[in-house]
Amino acid sequence: MLLELEAPIKICGDIHGQYYDLLRLFEYGGFPPDSNYLFLGDNVDRGKQSLETICLLLAYKIKYPENFFLLRGNHESAAINRVYGFYDECKRRYNIKLWKTFTDCFNCLPVAAIIDERILCMHGGISPELSHMEQIRRFVRPTDVPDSGLLNDLLWADPDKDILGWGENDRGVSFTFGPDIATQFLKRHDLQLICRAHQVVEDGYEFFAKRQLVTIFSAPNYCGEFDNAGAMMSVDETLMCSFQILKPAEKKQRYAQQSAAGAQPPRN
Repeated sequence: MLLELEAPIKICGDIHGQYYDLLRLFEYGGFPPDSNYLFLGDNVDRGKQSLETICLLLAYKIKYPENFFLLRGNHESAAINRVYGFYDECKRRYNIKLWKTFTDCFNCLPVAAIIDERILCMHGGISPELSHMEQIRRFVRPTDVPDSGLLNDLLWADPDKDILGWGENDRGVSFTFGPDIATQFLKRHDLQLICRAHQVVEDGYEFFAKRQLVTIFSAPNYCGEFDNAGAMMSVDETLMCSFQILKPAEKKQRYAQQSAAGAQPPRN
């Protein structure tokens, strides 16, 4: 359940069924296998094209297994995507059996990745139960997401700049953690950076705890309701991090994009 990866690699946050924007990310960063990719989860729900999005990502994983990596987000869970759109999209466009097949797939996804033993990546955040990385390696797949505990925290936890220690999460699930916790965690595990997704941030990326943690969100104009940018983080061979930004589209552009049904990835 813990991927061990090497730089260079490009890291993307939540996509949420925004297929057109996924193609824009590949246009910016290079289509696989020209670049290596790690997606941090929440590829389905809320957007209008979750099926195209997850099918393209899985197809790239199958075709380029050593260059392309997918982590599980909290929306890659039957209890969540049954409610937030993916189930309804599968049922409307195909059938419930397809949704159940995706559930089986999601139950096998890894939940964390470590890049060159220095950058720890997950969808949500760290956990008060995480004392050594071997705990993540020992998770048995397939598994649903439990209501609490280490696996749940990796998919649900959030940083909070206004607290010290651990706090209650307004989501009603998992915890929040202060900058002191992030600092202690990095020092204890000899890590350089925590990289996570899970929260909309205005510029597509946002640092926390004196650049010891970064949030990446890759769905611009999230849900058509926000004016946020999307971002992708590039990690080079020296572990230097840089960001590529998908600017939020103007409203007229947005409507044009939504009506452009023919967007396709290139054929090799």
